[in-house]
Amino acid sequence: MAEVVQRRIEERIPELEQLERVGLFTKKEVKSLIKRVTALEYKLHRLIVNKEDFIAYIQYEINVLELIKKRRVHIRYNFKREEIEFPIISRINGIFKRATNKWKNDVQLWLSHVAFCKKWGTKARTSKVFSAMLAIHPDKPALWIMAAKSELEDRDSSESARHLFLRALRFHPDNKKVYQEYFRMELLHCEKLRKQKEELEKAKMDLGDYEFSPEILNGKLAEVVYKDATGKIKEAEFVISLLNIAAIFNFTKELQDSIFQDLQTNYTGDSVTWDFMAKRELEAPGAGEELLSAKGRASDINRREERCCQVYEEGIKNLNTEPMWTCYVSFCLERQKRKTNVQELKEKRQERLMDVLQRAHNCQMLKENYYKNWLQILLSNGDTEGAASVAMAATQQFSQSVPMWSLSLQTLMQLGSRNVDKLFQEALTKVNPKESLPLWQLQVQWSVANQDPEETETVFKRGLLSTVPTVAMEMKDRFLDWSYSTGGYKKARKTFTSLQEIRPLSRTFFTRMIEIEKEQETPKINYLRDYFERALQEFGTSDDDLWLQYIQEELGPLGQPENCGKIHWRAMKILEGESVERFTSKYTLIQTGHL
Repeated sequence: MAEVVQRRIEERIPELEQLERVGLFTKKEVKSLIKRVTALEYKLHRLIVNKEDFIAYIQYEINVLELIKKRRVHIRYNFKREEIEFPIISRINGIFKRATNKWKNDVQLWLSHVAFCKKWGTKARTSKVFSAMLAIHPDKPALWIMAAKSELEDRDSSESARHLFLRALRFHPDNKKVYQEYFRMELLHCEKLRKQKEELEKAKMDLGDYEFSPEILNGKLAEVVYKDATGKIKEAEFVISLLNIAAIFNFTKELQDSIFQDLQTNYTGDSVTWDFMAKRELEAPGAGEELLSAKGRASDINRREERCCQVYEEGIKNLNTEPMWTCYVSFCLERQKRKTNVQELKEKRQERLMDVLQRAHNCQMLKENYYKNWLQILLSNGDTEGAASVAMAATQQFSQSVPMWSLSLQTLMQLGSRNVDKLFQEALTKVNPKESLPLWQLQVQWSVANQDPEETETVFKRGLLSTVPTVAMEMKDRFLDWSYSTGGYKKARKTFTSLQEIRPLSRTFFTRMIEIEKEQETPKINYLRDYFERALQEFGTSDDDLWLQYIQEELGPLGQPENCGKIHWRAMKILEGESVERFTSKYTLIQTGHL
């Protein structure tokens, strides 16, 4: 091992001598570099090597390169790069190769090598690294795309990029992203050829027998890719994505028309097609004179939106489905949210939206989340009767949805409906009990604000009987709070006493009672001890903070400090797992006065 390391160090001597001779490094720095490199080399030649050692060595060499670059700028010396930088770059590539051979599955390591090659100008090496990486990771489409882009952008080789995309499609024949990027690449290649032809024509150069193919210049290769892609992937969204790529280039009108015609002919069974065709109407050119005034612009926008709606209406006739209605409603809602100073346009948008919402609801095709928008508009317009009607209808449509019931009940509460109590009962019978907590919380909130204390207590007691632990615990906590706020300390203590033996119990239930006791003018330490002891019966094995609070209470003005030792001894016996260690460290802080 020592001989190999020594040989590698000796191989560096020419470049190190040059570094010192030209004044980029001092003699002391060269010695320091040799010492550091020797240590790093030894790590790479151990019987068991770590990836981190290779990465550390590579990073050190890159840092040296960066330092040389800065020093060159500082002393304005730009010669002997072949004798200084090139050997270092070659060595880093060698270390990367050894690392990737050993850890072939580490994609990030391969990509780091690619990034290094790109930064330090070794383009031919980049292609070789990509080639080696793809031989091991042909199952990753993103790597094929990166390799092809690198060939096109860094090496200006459309042929190599095309070859890589074709190879990628052999491994991933149905991959949308590969096809999209291949399609884009062919259009970029076509754009580049058109620019070359234009420049040559401007220069009036004689090309001899060479001619630019009219088919290639008009994007026929991209059209071939499109036909191949849509033959394998028959999805409207995919076709639209290719059309959007084609629209980026200003010479593809014929290709765009062809794709759009294909979309209209073969993909009208998909709501995405109708949505796309409708929104295209917004981009149609408008009348020039009208656009000079605000009212004229508003009138033009309204006409465009009307044309969009006509397309959506046609889509509804052909495809009366929830996704189709969702596209229509989403479009109307997006337009309604747009700001405008023209009142007439604002009213027209709202009228259009309300009509579509109502019709979608009548067809039972309106998605749950749109009812919230509908109710907000009705309430903002002061249509309380309409809001109440929609709220009731929504609960019938989505009778098992907790968010829908919550929204509808909140609306009816806001409107002061008399049937809220009955609706809460109905809601709780229809929804999944495990998801019913928000409804219980809402009912308690409403009952406290609108009903007599006796009726509110009845609501709490019904909640306490729930078989869902989260609901029962929440009701206990809220019942105790409500008892204290309405009946004072005596009622709160009575409520606590009646519920403390009924499981499930939450930590909050006990800590709140402790807080209530401490809020009194003359808190009773015996009662506080009872609350802590009862809480520790439930949570003493895991809650170290509860033990510490008990100790701090005994150290306080009401307690007896001599009891702390007994509590500590019990805590150490009862606590389990990591809570023992936490308790010990915090108890030490209490004893030293730091907590």
